[in-house]
Amino acid sequence: MTKQDELTKRKKRVGNNVSHSKRRTKTTNELNLKKKKFTLNGKTLRLRITTKTLKTITKNGLSSLVKKLKIKF
Repeated sequence: MTKQDELTKRKKRVGNNVSHSKRRTKTTNELNLKKKKFTLNGKTLRLRITTKTLKTITKNGLSSLVKKLKIKF
């Protein structure tokens, strides 16, 4: 199972560490994933989502996020 947000499909990001002498080495920024249970239309969903997505769900609600992303459950 890949480390990705199940709602927004975000994945880890790859970038460069740049030293003082301008040598570049690869680095990755991993996601802060959490497992959460939600209820939507009487169904219980268990999702792996990022904390940023969780903050959006707390503010706007799960149904509005699902409608915005056009996801079918």
